[in-house]
Amino acid sequence: MTETATTGHVGGAGLDLTTLNMMIESLGDFVDEALSPERVLELDHEDECPEDVVRAMSDPNTLGVQLVFIPEAYGGMDGGAFDSYRVCEAMGRKDIGLATAVFATFLGSDPIVVGATEEQKQEWLGAIAEEGVVFAYGATEPEAGSDLGAMTTTADPITGDDGEITAYKINGRKQWISNGSIADFTTILAATPEGPTWFVVPKDTPGFSAGPPEDKHGLRLSNTAALFLDDVEVPAHNLIGTEAGKGLVQAQQVFGYTRLMVAAFGLGGGWEALDRAIAYSKERVQGGSALSEKQGFTHKLIVPHAVRLEAARAFMEDTADKIDRGLGENGAMNTEGAIAKYLATEAGNAAADAAIQAHGGYGYTRPYVVEKIKRDVRITTIYEGTSEIMEMTIARDRWQLHLKSMGRRYTDLATELEQLNNSKPDVGAGIAALGARAMAAVLEACKVGRLTRSQHVLFRLGELIAYCEGASEFAKAAAAAQDGARHEKNPGRFDGAATSAMARVYAREAAQRIALDGARYVAGAADPGSPALATLAGVPTDAIRAAQAGMLTDMDYIADVLYGRLDG
Repeated sequence: MTETATTGHVGGAGLDLTTLNMMIESLGDFVDEALSPERVLELDHEDECPEDVVRAMSDPNTLGVQLVFIPEAYGGMDGGAFDSYRVCEAMGRKDIGLATAVFATFLGSDPIVVGATEEQKQEWLGAIAEEGVVFAYGATEPEAGSDLGAMTTTADPITGDDGEITAYKINGRKQWISNGSIADFTTILAATPEGPTWFVVPKDTPGFSAGPPEDKHGLRLSNTAALFLDDVEVPAHNLIGTEAGKGLVQAQQVFGYTRLMVAAFGLGGGWEALDRAIAYSKERVQGGSALSEKQGFTHKLIVPHAVRLEAARAFMEDTADKIDRGLGENGAMNTEGAIAKYLATEAGNAAADAAIQAHGGYGYTRPYVVEKIKRDVRITTIYEGTSEIMEMTIARDRWQLHLKSMGRRYTDLATELEQLNNSKPDVGAGIAALGARAMAAVLEACKVGRLTRSQHVLFRLGELIAYCEGASEFAKAAAAAQDGARHEKNPGRFDGAATSAMARVYAREAAQRIALDGARYVAGAADPGSPALATLAGVPTDAIRAAQAGMLTDMDYIADVLYGRLDG
Protein backbone atom coordinates (compact mmCIF):
# COMPACT_ATOMS: atom_id res chain seq x y z
CA MET A 1 0.00 0.00 0.00
CA THR A 2 1.30 3.44 -0.87
CA GLU A 3 1.74 6.04 1.79
CA THR A 4 -1.19 8.10 0.51
CA ALA A 5 -3.45 5.04 0.66
CA THR A 6 -3.49 5.14 4.45
CA THR A 7 -5.93 8.05 4.40
CA GLY A 8 -9.51 8.41 3.26
CA HIS A 9 -11.27 5.13 2.56
CA VAL A 10 -8.66 3.00 4.27
CA GLY A 11 -8.60 4.55 7.71
CA GLY A 12 -9.27 8.28 7.49
CA ALA A 13 -8.88 10.54 10.48
CA GLY A 14 -12.61 10.27 11.06
CA LEU A 15 -15.39 12.72 11.87
CA ASP A 16 -16.12 13.96 15.34
CA LEU A 17 -19.32 12.56 16.80
CA THR A 18 -21.27 15.80 16.43
CA THR A 19 -20.42 16.09 12.73
CA LEU A 20 -21.30 12.45 12.09
CA ASN A 21 -24.68 12.81 13.80
CA MET A 22 -25.39 15.99 11.88
CA MET A 23 -24.60 14.27 8.57
CA ILE A 24 -26.85 11.31 9.39
CA GLU A 25 -29.67 13.65 10.47
CA SER A 26 -29.25 15.84 7.39
CA LEU A 27 -29.24 12.78 5.16
CA GLY A 28 -32.52 11.55 6.62
CA ASP A 29 -34.16 14.97 6.33
CA PHE A 30 -32.94 15.41 2.74
CA VAL A 31 -34.23 12.05 1.51
CA ASP A 32 -37.56 12.44 3.32
CA GLU A 33 -38.09 15.82 1.67
CA ALA A 34 -36.89 14.76 -1.79
CA LEU A 35 -38.73 11.44 -1.94
CA SER A 36 -42.13 10.91 -0.37
CA PRO A 37 -43.11 7.29 0.41
CA GLU A 38 -45.55 7.42 -2.49
CA ARG A 39 -42.84 8.67 -4.86
CA VAL A 40 -40.47 5.88 -3.76
CA LEU A 41 -43.10 3.24 -4.51
CA GLU A 42 -43.81 4.88 -7.86
CA LEU A 43 -40.13 4.91 -8.82
CA ASP A 44 -39.83 1.29 -7.73
CA HIS A 45 -42.83 0.30 -9.81
CA GLU A 46 -41.55 2.16 -12.87
CA ASP A 47 -37.96 0.89 -12.34
CA GLU A 48 -36.66 4.44 -12.47
CA CYS A 49 -33.55 5.91 -10.89
CA PRO A 50 -34.16 9.43 -9.51
CA GLU A 51 -31.00 10.85 -11.07
CA ASP A 52 -31.86 14.34 -9.91
CA VAL A 53 -31.92 13.17 -6.28
CA VAL A 54 -28.68 11.20 -6.71
CA ARG A 55 -26.93 14.28 -8.07
CA ALA A 56 -28.44 16.54 -5.42
CA MET A 57 -27.20 14.21 -2.69
CA SER A 58 -23.70 14.55 -4.15
CA ASP A 59 -23.91 18.31 -4.66
CA PRO A 60 -21.72 19.96 -2.00
CA ASN A 61 -24.11 22.93 -2.00
CA THR A 62 -27.06 20.77 -0.94
CA LEU A 63 -26.07 17.61 0.98
CA GLY A 64 -22.65 16.50 -0.18
CA VAL A 65 -22.89 13.03 1.35
CA GLN A 66 -19.98 11.86 -0.82
CA LEU A 67 -17.69 14.19 1.13
CA VAL A 68 -17.66 11.64 3.98
CA PHE A 69 -15.81 9.23 1.70
CA ILE A 70 -13.23 11.68 0.31
CA PRO A 71 -9.91 12.52 2.03
CA GLU A 72 -9.65 16.03 3.42
CA ALA A 73 -6.65 16.78 1.18
CA TYR A 74 -8.95 16.64 -1.85
CA GLY A 75 -11.88 18.60 -0.48
CA GLY A 76 -13.63 15.89 1.51
CA MET A 77 -14.36 15.30 5.19
CA ASP A 78 -11.87 12.44 5.63
CA GLY A 79 -14.38 10.10 7.22
CA GLY A 80 -13.11 6.81 8.57
CA ALA A 81 -14.51 3.33 8.16
CA PHE A 82 -16.71 3.72 11.24
CA ASP A 83 -18.21 6.94 9.88
CA SER A 84 -18.82 5.33 6.50
CA TYR A 85 -20.57 2.31 8.02
CA ARG A 86 -22.91 4.56 10.02
CA VAL A 87 -23.74 6.70 6.97
CA CYS A 88 -24.26 3.64 4.77
CA GLU A 89 -26.55 2.07 7.37
CA ALA A 90 -28.60 5.28 7.45
CA MET A 91 -28.81 5.32 3.65
CA GLY A 92 -29.73 1.64 3.61
CA ARG A 93 -32.65 2.31 5.94
CA LYS A 94 -33.98 4.94 3.54
CA ASP A 95 -33.58 3.02 0.29
CA ILE A 96 -30.86 0.55 -0.68
CA GLY A 97 -31.23 1.40 -4.35
CA LEU A 98 -30.62 5.08 -3.72
CA ALA A 99 -27.82 4.16 -1.32
CA THR A 100 -26.22 2.02 -4.01
CA ALA A 101 -26.16 4.96 -6.42
CA VAL A 102 -24.18 7.00 -3.87
CA PHE A 103 -22.02 4.00 -2.97
CA ALA A 104 -21.12 3.49 -6.65
CA THR A 105 -19.34 6.86 -6.73
CA PHE A 106 -17.44 5.95 -3.61
CA LEU A 107 -16.58 2.51 -5.04
CA GLY A 108 -15.56 4.00 -8.36
CA SER A 109 -13.18 6.35 -6.62
CA ASP A 110 -11.49 3.60 -4.59
CA PRO A 111 -8.89 2.68 -7.23
CA ILE A 112 -8.01 6.37 -7.39
CA VAL A 113 -7.60 6.69 -3.63
CA VAL A 114 -5.31 3.67 -3.30
CA GLY A 115 -3.41 3.85 -6.58
CA ALA A 116 -3.49 7.24 -8.27
CA THR A 117 -0.78 9.85 -8.45
CA GLU A 118 -1.18 13.06 -6.47
CA GLU A 119 -2.07 14.94 -9.66
CA GLN A 120 -4.76 12.38 -10.54
CA LYS A 121 -6.24 12.52 -7.05
CA GLN A 122 -6.45 16.28 -7.17
CA GLU A 123 -8.21 16.07 -10.53
CA TRP A 124 -10.71 13.27 -9.99
CA LEU A 125 -11.28 13.21 -6.23
CA GLY A 126 -11.40 17.01 -6.33
CA ALA A 127 -14.14 16.80 -8.98
CA ILE A 128 -16.19 14.45 -6.78
CA ALA A 129 -15.81 16.71 -3.75
CA GLU A 130 -16.19 20.09 -5.41
CA GLU A 131 -18.49 19.38 -8.36
CA GLY A 132 -20.40 16.33 -7.14
CA VAL A 133 -19.59 14.32 -10.28
CA VAL A 134 -20.98 10.78 -10.33
CA PHE A 135 -18.71 7.75 -10.79
CA ALA A 136 -19.29 4.10 -11.63
CA TYR A 137 -17.10 1.06 -10.93
CA GLY A 138 -16.55 -1.09 -14.01
CA ALA A 139 -15.08 -4.41 -12.89
CA THR A 140 -17.71 -7.18 -13.27
CA GLU A 141 -18.09 -8.91 -16.65
CA PRO A 142 -20.83 -11.18 -18.07
CA GLU A 143 -18.75 -14.37 -18.01
CA ALA A 144 -16.30 -13.60 -15.20
CA GLY A 145 -18.72 -12.58 -12.45
CA SER A 146 -16.87 -12.13 -9.16
CA ASP A 147 -13.63 -13.53 -10.63
CA LEU A 148 -11.84 -10.33 -11.63
CA GLY A 149 -8.86 -12.32 -12.85
CA ALA A 150 -11.01 -13.95 -15.55
CA MET A 151 -11.97 -10.72 -17.30
CA THR A 152 -11.66 -10.38 -21.08
CA THR A 153 -11.71 -6.58 -21.43
CA THR A 154 -8.38 -5.46 -22.88
CA ALA A 155 -6.42 -2.20 -23.02
CA ASP A 156 -3.80 -2.11 -25.77
CA PRO A 157 -1.11 0.56 -25.54
CA ILE A 158 -0.70 3.10 -28.33
CA THR A 159 2.81 4.47 -28.78
CA GLY A 160 4.06 7.70 -30.30
CA ASP A 161 6.93 8.23 -32.69
CA ASP A 162 9.38 8.16 -29.79
CA GLY A 163 8.11 4.79 -28.56
CA GLU A 164 6.45 6.24 -25.48
CA ILE A 165 2.91 5.12 -24.62
CA THR A 166 0.56 8.01 -25.33
CA ALA A 167 -2.83 6.31 -25.01
CA TYR A 168 -4.68 3.02 -24.56
CA LYS A 169 -7.40 1.47 -26.71
CA ILE A 170 -9.95 -0.40 -24.60
CA ASN A 171 -12.29 -3.13 -25.86
CA GLY A 172 -14.71 -5.24 -23.88
CA ARG A 173 -17.94 -5.36 -21.94
CA LYS A 174 -18.92 -4.81 -18.32
CA GLN A 175 -22.09 -6.09 -16.68
CA TRP A 176 -24.29 -5.11 -13.71
CA ILE A 177 -22.68 -1.69 -13.35
CA SER A 178 -24.37 0.61 -10.82
CA ASN A 179 -24.74 4.15 -12.23
CA GLY A 180 -23.78 2.63 -15.59
CA SER A 181 -26.08 4.90 -17.62
CA ILE A 182 -25.70 8.08 -15.57
CA ALA A 183 -22.07 8.21 -14.39
CA ASP A 184 -19.88 11.09 -15.53
CA PHE A 185 -16.78 8.90 -15.18
CA THR A 186 -16.25 5.15 -14.86
CA THR A 187 -13.22 3.36 -13.51
CA ILE A 188 -12.68 0.43 -15.88
CA LEU A 189 -10.57 -2.63 -15.09
CA ALA A 190 -8.89 -3.93 -18.25
CA ALA A 191 -6.03 -6.29 -19.10
CA THR A 192 -2.84 -4.65 -20.35
CA PRO A 193 0.29 -6.61 -21.33
CA GLU A 194 1.48 -6.11 -17.73
CA GLY A 195 -1.76 -7.35 -16.19
CA PRO A 196 -5.12 -5.96 -14.95
CA THR A 197 -5.09 -2.16 -14.80
CA TRP A 198 -7.56 0.56 -13.83
CA PHE A 199 -8.47 3.39 -16.20
CA VAL A 200 -10.74 6.41 -15.80
CA VAL A 201 -13.10 6.69 -18.77
CA PRO A 202 -15.24 9.85 -19.21
CA LYS A 203 -18.86 9.29 -20.22
CA ASP A 204 -18.64 11.04 -23.61
CA THR A 205 -15.58 9.13 -24.87
CA PRO A 206 -16.21 7.83 -28.43
CA GLY A 207 -16.97 4.11 -28.49
CA PHE A 208 -18.09 4.06 -24.85
CA SER A 209 -21.81 3.31 -24.41
CA ALA A 210 -24.30 1.89 -21.95
CA GLY A 211 -27.07 -0.60 -22.51
CA PRO A 212 -30.64 -0.05 -21.29
CA PRO A 213 -31.17 -0.28 -17.53
CA GLU A 214 -31.50 -3.85 -16.26
CA ASP A 215 -35.00 -5.05 -15.35
CA LYS A 216 -34.16 -6.11 -11.81
CA HIS A 217 -35.96 -8.06 -9.06
CA GLY A 218 -35.24 -5.20 -6.64
CA LEU A 219 -32.91 -2.24 -6.18
CA ARG A 220 -35.01 -0.51 -8.80
CA LEU A 221 -34.12 3.04 -7.73
CA SER A 222 -30.53 2.25 -8.68
CA ASN A 223 -29.48 2.61 -12.30
CA THR A 224 -27.81 -0.66 -13.37
CA ALA A 225 -26.61 -1.22 -16.92
CA ALA A 226 -24.11 -3.04 -19.11
CA LEU A 227 -21.22 -1.01 -20.51
CA PHE A 228 -19.72 -1.49 -23.97
CA LEU A 229 -16.22 -0.40 -24.92
CA ASP A 230 -15.51 -0.50 -28.65
CA ASP A 231 -12.07 0.92 -29.49
CA VAL A 232 -12.38 3.39 -26.64
CA GLU A 233 -9.23 5.49 -26.64
CA VAL A 234 -8.10 7.22 -23.45
CA PRO A 235 -4.86 9.13 -22.88
CA ALA A 236 -2.09 7.43 -20.91
CA HIS A 237 -2.78 9.90 -18.11
CA ASN A 238 -6.07 8.08 -17.48
CA LEU A 239 -4.24 4.95 -16.36
CA ILE A 240 -4.56 5.08 -12.59
CA GLY A 241 -1.11 5.36 -11.05
CA THR A 242 2.26 5.19 -12.73
CA GLU A 243 2.44 1.47 -13.55
CA ALA A 244 0.20 -0.88 -15.46
CA GLY A 245 -0.63 -4.29 -14.01
CA LYS A 246 -1.49 -3.16 -10.46
CA GLY A 247 -5.27 -3.37 -10.79
CA LEU A 248 -6.00 -6.50 -8.75
CA VAL A 249 -3.66 -5.44 -5.97
CA GLN A 250 -5.38 -2.06 -5.81
CA ALA A 251 -8.82 -3.71 -5.73
CA GLN A 252 -7.83 -6.11 -2.97
CA GLN A 253 -6.54 -3.28 -0.78
CA VAL A 254 -10.07 -2.01 -0.18
CA PHE A 255 -12.18 -5.19 -0.15
CA GLY A 256 -12.35 -5.16 3.64
CA TYR A 257 -13.61 -1.60 3.58
CA THR A 258 -16.05 -1.82 0.66
CA ARG A 259 -17.59 -5.05 1.93
CA LEU A 260 -18.10 -3.39 5.29
CA MET A 261 -20.17 -0.73 3.52
CA VAL A 262 -22.37 -3.35 1.83
CA ALA A 263 -22.71 -5.03 5.22
CA ALA A 264 -24.08 -1.70 6.47
CA PHE A 265 -26.72 -1.73 3.71
CA GLY A 266 -27.79 -5.21 4.84
CA LEU A 267 -27.88 -4.04 8.45
CA GLY A 268 -29.90 -0.93 7.61
CA GLY A 269 -32.37 -2.73 5.38
CA GLY A 270 -32.83 -5.55 7.87
CA TRP A 271 -33.48 -3.21 10.78
CA GLU A 272 -35.87 -1.03 8.74
CA ALA A 273 -37.93 -4.10 7.87
CA LEU A 274 -37.82 -5.42 11.43
CA ASP A 275 -38.82 -2.10 12.97
CA ARG A 276 -41.79 -1.93 10.61
CA ALA A 277 -42.80 -5.44 11.73
CA ILE A 278 -42.46 -4.43 15.38
CA ALA A 279 -44.67 -1.36 14.86
CA TYR A 280 -47.26 -3.38 12.93
CA SER A 281 -47.43 -6.11 15.58
CA LYS A 282 -48.24 -3.57 18.27
CA GLU A 283 -51.40 -2.58 16.40
CA ARG A 284 -52.47 -5.84 14.82
CA VAL A 285 -54.90 -7.74 17.07
CA GLN A 286 -55.58 -11.42 16.62
CA GLY A 287 -57.35 -13.76 19.01
CA GLY A 288 -58.11 -10.92 21.38
CA SER A 289 -54.56 -9.58 21.82
CA ALA A 290 -51.86 -7.81 19.83
CA LEU A 291 -49.35 -9.91 17.93
CA SER A 292 -46.62 -8.24 19.99
CA GLU A 293 -47.91 -10.08 23.05
CA LYS A 294 -47.70 -13.52 21.46
CA GLN A 295 -44.49 -15.41 22.17
CA GLY A 296 -45.01 -17.60 19.12
CA PHE A 297 -44.85 -14.46 16.99
CA THR A 298 -42.08 -12.48 18.66
CA HIS A 299 -39.72 -15.39 19.32
CA LYS A 300 -39.82 -16.60 15.72
CA LEU A 301 -40.21 -13.49 13.59
CA ILE A 302 -38.65 -10.70 15.65
CA VAL A 303 -36.20 -11.63 18.42
CA PRO A 304 -33.86 -14.02 16.55
CA HIS A 305 -33.43 -11.52 13.73
CA ALA A 306 -32.74 -8.60 16.05
CA VAL A 307 -30.09 -10.75 17.74
CA ARG A 308 -28.39 -11.69 14.47
CA LEU A 309 -28.42 -8.11 13.20
CA GLU A 310 -26.80 -6.84 16.39
CA ALA A 311 -24.24 -9.66 16.33
CA ALA A 312 -23.33 -8.51 12.83
CA ARG A 313 -23.10 -4.92 14.06
CA ALA A 314 -20.69 -5.94 16.80
CA PHE A 315 -18.39 -7.60 14.30
CA MET A 316 -18.74 -4.71 11.84
CA GLU A 317 -17.81 -2.16 14.49
CA ASP A 318 -14.77 -4.11 15.55
CA THR A 319 -13.67 -4.37 11.90
CA ALA A 320 -14.32 -0.68 11.22
CA ASP A 321 -12.36 0.33 14.29
CA LYS A 322 -9.43 -1.85 13.26
CA ILE A 323 -9.44 -0.43 9.72
CA ASP A 324 -9.41 3.08 11.15
CA ARG A 325 -6.46 2.15 13.34
CA GLY A 326 -4.58 0.61 10.41
CA LEU A 327 -4.56 -2.92 11.79
CA GLY A 328 -4.45 -6.10 9.74
CA GLU A 329 -2.25 -6.82 6.76
CA ASN A 330 -1.70 -3.43 5.13
CA GLY A 331 -4.78 -2.26 7.00
CA ALA A 332 -6.96 -4.17 4.53
CA MET A 333 -8.88 -6.52 6.90
CA ASN A 334 -10.14 -8.46 3.88
CA THR A 335 -11.25 -11.58 5.76
CA GLU A 336 -12.84 -9.52 8.51
CA GLY A 337 -14.69 -7.52 5.86
CA ALA A 338 -15.92 -10.78 4.37
CA ILE A 339 -17.19 -12.00 7.75
CA ALA A 340 -18.90 -8.67 8.39
CA LYS A 341 -20.60 -8.74 4.99
CA TYR A 342 -21.62 -12.36 5.32
CA LEU A 343 -23.15 -11.97 8.78
CA ALA A 344 -24.90 -8.66 8.12
CA THR A 345 -26.30 -9.33 4.65
CA GLU A 346 -27.53 -12.82 5.45
CA ALA A 347 -29.11 -11.48 8.66
CA GLY A 348 -30.63 -8.50 6.83
CA ASN A 349 -32.10 -10.68 4.11
CA ALA A 350 -33.58 -13.11 6.66
CA ALA A 351 -34.96 -10.25 8.77
CA ALA A 352 -36.69 -8.71 5.75
CA ASP A 353 -38.21 -12.06 4.83
CA ALA A 354 -39.47 -12.49 8.40
CA ALA A 355 -40.94 -8.98 8.28
CA ILE A 356 -43.11 -9.99 5.34
CA GLN A 357 -44.33 -13.02 7.28
CA ALA A 358 -44.92 -10.83 10.33
CA HIS A 359 -47.27 -8.65 8.32
CA GLY A 360 -49.22 -11.64 7.02
CA GLY A 361 -51.03 -10.93 3.75
CA TYR A 362 -50.32 -7.21 4.08
CA GLY A 363 -46.60 -7.93 3.97
CA TYR A 364 -47.01 -9.25 0.46
CA THR A 365 -48.47 -5.96 -0.77
CA ARG A 366 -46.58 -2.91 -1.98
CA PRO A 367 -48.04 -0.24 0.36
CA TYR A 368 -46.56 -1.91 3.46
CA VAL A 369 -43.04 -1.53 1.97
CA VAL A 370 -41.50 -4.62 3.58
CA GLU A 371 -41.81 -6.63 0.35
CA LYS A 372 -39.81 -3.89 -1.39
CA ILE A 373 -37.17 -3.92 1.34
CA LYS A 374 -36.89 -7.70 0.92
CA ARG A 375 -36.37 -7.32 -2.83
CA ASP A 376 -33.79 -4.60 -2.26
CA VAL A 377 -31.80 -6.17 0.56
CA ARG A 378 -31.50 -9.42 -1.39
CA ILE A 379 -28.82 -7.89 -3.61
CA THR A 380 -26.50 -7.33 -0.66
CA THR A 381 -25.85 -11.09 -0.53
CA ILE A 382 -24.76 -10.93 -4.19
CA TYR A 383 -22.94 -7.73 -5.13
CA GLU A 384 -19.43 -6.83 -3.97
CA GLY A 385 -18.87 -10.58 -3.65
CA THR A 386 -21.59 -13.20 -3.19
CA SER A 387 -22.16 -14.94 0.11
CA GLU A 388 -20.48 -17.99 -1.41
CA ILE A 389 -17.38 -15.94 -2.29
CA MET A 390 -17.41 -14.68 1.30
CA GLU A 391 -17.58 -18.25 2.63
CA MET A 392 -14.63 -19.22 0.46
CA THR A 393 -12.61 -16.16 1.49
CA ILE A 394 -13.28 -16.78 5.18
CA ALA A 395 -12.61 -20.51 5.06
CA ARG A 396 -9.38 -20.30 3.06
CA ASP A 397 -7.84 -17.65 5.28
CA ARG A 398 -8.84 -19.17 8.60
CA TRP A 399 -7.93 -22.67 7.43
CA GLN A 400 -4.42 -21.42 6.73
CA LEU A 401 -4.30 -19.78 10.16
CA HIS A 402 -5.40 -23.05 11.76
CA LEU A 403 -2.57 -24.89 10.04
CA LYS A 404 0.06 -22.21 10.70
CA SER A 405 -0.88 -22.01 14.38
CA MET A 406 -0.71 -25.81 14.76
CA GLY A 407 -4.40 -25.84 15.60
CA ARG A 408 -4.19 -23.12 18.26
CA ARG A 409 -6.09 -20.36 16.45
CA TYR A 410 -9.48 -21.20 17.98
CA THR A 411 -8.29 -22.83 21.18
CA ASP A 412 -6.44 -19.58 21.94
CA LEU A 413 -9.63 -17.66 21.17
CA ALA A 414 -11.52 -19.99 23.54
CA THR A 415 -9.00 -19.30 26.30
CA GLU A 416 -9.39 -15.56 25.78
CA LEU A 417 -13.17 -15.86 25.99
CA GLU A 418 -12.97 -18.00 29.11
CA GLN A 419 -10.89 -15.29 30.76
CA LEU A 420 -13.53 -12.74 29.78
CA ASN A 421 -16.18 -15.03 31.23
CA ASN A 422 -14.35 -15.00 34.57
CA SER A 423 -14.84 -11.24 34.87
CA LYS A 424 -18.10 -10.92 32.91
CA PRO A 425 -20.01 -14.19 33.38
CA ASP A 426 -23.24 -12.92 31.79
CA VAL A 427 -22.07 -11.73 28.35
CA GLY A 428 -22.09 -15.14 26.66
CA ALA A 429 -18.30 -15.39 26.54
CA GLY A 430 -18.26 -18.81 28.18
CA ILE A 431 -20.72 -20.18 25.62
CA ALA A 432 -18.81 -18.52 22.77
CA ALA A 433 -15.68 -20.23 24.15
CA LEU A 434 -17.40 -23.60 23.79
CA GLY A 435 -18.15 -22.71 20.19
CA ALA A 436 -14.50 -21.80 19.60
CA ARG A 437 -13.33 -25.13 21.05
CA ALA A 438 -15.84 -26.92 18.85
CA MET A 439 -14.53 -24.96 15.87
CA ALA A 440 -10.97 -26.01 16.64
CA ALA A 441 -12.01 -29.67 16.88
CA VAL A 442 -13.97 -29.56 13.62
CA LEU A 443 -11.06 -27.93 11.77
CA GLU A 444 -8.64 -30.50 13.20
CA ALA A 445 -10.94 -33.30 12.08
CA CYS A 446 -10.94 -31.80 8.59
CA LYS A 447 -7.15 -31.69 8.70
CA VAL A 448 -6.83 -35.31 9.82
CA GLY A 449 -9.27 -36.48 7.15
CA ARG A 450 -8.04 -34.04 4.47
CA LEU A 451 -11.65 -33.01 4.05
CA THR A 452 -11.15 -29.46 2.76
CA ARG A 453 -10.51 -31.00 -0.65
CA SER A 454 -14.30 -31.01 -0.80
CA GLN A 455 -15.47 -27.54 -1.84
CA HIS A 456 -18.76 -28.04 -0.02
CA VAL A 457 -16.98 -28.74 3.26
CA LEU A 458 -14.70 -25.73 2.75
CA PHE A 459 -17.62 -23.39 2.14
CA ARG A 460 -19.58 -24.69 5.11
CA LEU A 461 -16.53 -24.14 7.30
CA GLY A 462 -16.65 -20.51 6.18
CA GLU A 463 -20.19 -20.21 7.50
CA LEU A 464 -19.34 -21.82 10.85
CA ILE A 465 -16.22 -19.70 11.28
CA ALA A 466 -18.27 -16.56 10.67
CA TYR A 467 -20.69 -17.61 13.43
CA CYS A 468 -17.81 -18.48 15.76
CA GLU A 469 -16.06 -15.15 15.35
CA GLY A 470 -19.35 -13.27 15.39
CA ALA A 471 -20.21 -14.78 18.78
CA SER A 472 -16.77 -13.86 20.09
CA GLU A 473 -17.02 -10.22 19.10
CA PHE A 474 -20.61 -9.96 20.32
CA ALA A 475 -19.55 -11.16 23.78
CA LYS A 476 -16.75 -8.59 23.84
CA ALA A 477 -19.16 -5.87 22.70
CA ALA A 478 -21.58 -6.84 25.49
CA ALA A 479 -18.79 -6.57 28.04
CA ALA A 480 -17.89 -3.13 26.70
CA ALA A 481 -21.56 -2.09 26.79
CA GLN A 482 -21.79 -3.08 30.47
CA ASP A 483 -18.78 -0.86 31.18
CA GLY A 484 -20.10 2.01 29.07
CA ALA A 485 -17.07 1.53 26.83
CA ARG A 486 -18.49 0.75 23.40
CA HIS A 487 -17.22 2.91 20.56
CA GLU A 488 -18.52 6.44 20.99
CA LYS A 489 -20.13 6.28 17.54
CA ASN A 490 -22.16 3.16 18.31
CA PRO A 491 -25.87 4.07 17.85
CA GLY A 492 -26.56 3.26 21.51
CA ARG A 493 -29.95 1.67 20.95
CA PHE A 494 -29.34 -1.18 23.41
CA ASP A 495 -27.83 -0.92 26.88
CA GLY A 496 -25.44 -3.35 28.54
CA ALA A 497 -28.14 -5.66 29.88
CA ALA A 498 -29.95 -5.96 26.54
CA THR A 499 -26.73 -6.41 24.59
CA SER A 500 -25.62 -9.11 27.02
CA ALA A 501 -28.90 -11.02 26.66
CA MET A 502 -28.57 -10.84 22.88
CA ALA A 503 -24.95 -11.98 23.02
CA ARG A 504 -25.95 -15.00 25.12
CA VAL A 505 -28.70 -15.99 22.69
CA TYR A 506 -26.34 -15.62 19.73
CA ALA A 507 -23.53 -17.56 21.40
CA ARG A 508 -25.90 -20.47 22.05
CA GLU A 509 -26.99 -20.55 18.43
CA ALA A 510 -23.42 -20.27 17.12
CA ALA A 511 -22.06 -23.00 19.40
CA GLN A 512 -24.93 -25.33 18.55
CA ARG A 513 -24.42 -24.79 14.80
CA ILE A 514 -20.68 -25.40 15.01
CA ALA A 515 -21.03 -28.53 17.11
CA LEU A 516 -23.87 -30.21 15.25
CA ASP A 517 -23.35 -28.99 11.67
CA GLY A 518 -19.58 -29.25 11.95
CA ALA A 519 -19.81 -32.85 13.06
CA ARG A 520 -22.34 -33.55 10.30
CA TYR A 521 -20.06 -32.16 7.60
CA VAL A 522 -17.09 -34.15 8.89
CA ALA A 523 -19.09 -37.37 9.17
CA GLY A 524 -20.65 -36.78 5.78
CA ALA A 525 -17.32 -36.28 4.01
CA ALA A 526 -15.02 -38.70 5.85
CA ASP A 527 -14.50 -42.30 4.82
CA PRO A 528 -15.85 -44.99 7.17
CA GLY A 529 -13.37 -45.59 9.96
CA SER A 530 -11.48 -42.39 9.22
CA PRO A 531 -9.49 -41.00 12.19
CA ALA A 532 -11.28 -37.72 11.47
CA LEU A 533 -14.37 -39.16 13.16
CA ALA A 534 -12.46 -39.87 16.36
CA THR A 535 -11.13 -36.32 16.35
CA LEU A 536 -14.71 -35.07 16.78
CA ALA A 537 -14.49 -36.25 20.39
CA GLY A 538 -12.95 -32.84 21.02
CA VAL A 539 -16.29 -31.15 20.32
CA PRO A 540 -17.83 -30.24 23.73
CA THR A 541 -21.30 -31.35 22.67
CA ASP A 542 -22.69 -32.02 26.16
CA ALA A 543 -21.49 -28.66 27.49
CA ILE A 544 -22.98 -26.85 24.50
CA ARG A 545 -26.29 -28.61 25.02
CA ALA A 546 -26.26 -27.67 28.72
CA ALA A 547 -25.46 -24.05 27.82
CA GLN A 548 -28.84 -23.75 26.07
CA ALA A 549 -30.45 -23.39 29.51
CA GLY A 550 -31.87 -19.92 29.98
CA MET A 551 -32.45 -19.29 26.28
CA LEU A 552 -36.19 -18.70 26.54
CA THR A 553 -35.80 -16.37 29.51
CA ASP A 554 -33.29 -14.30 27.53
CA MET A 555 -35.58 -14.18 24.52
CA ASP A 556 -38.47 -13.01 26.72
CA TYR A 557 -36.27 -10.21 28.04
CA ILE A 558 -35.13 -9.16 24.55
CA ALA A 559 -38.75 -9.06 23.38
CA ASP A 560 -39.61 -6.80 26.31
CA VAL A 561 -36.73 -4.50 25.37
CA LEU A 562 -37.72 -4.33 21.70
CA TYR A 563 -41.33 -3.55 22.59
CA GLY A 564 -40.50 -1.06 25.33
CA ARG A 565 -42.24 -3.07 28.01
CA LEU A 566 -39.61 -2.45 30.69
CA ASP A 567 -40.18 1.27 31.12
CA GLY A 568 -41.30 2.23 34.58
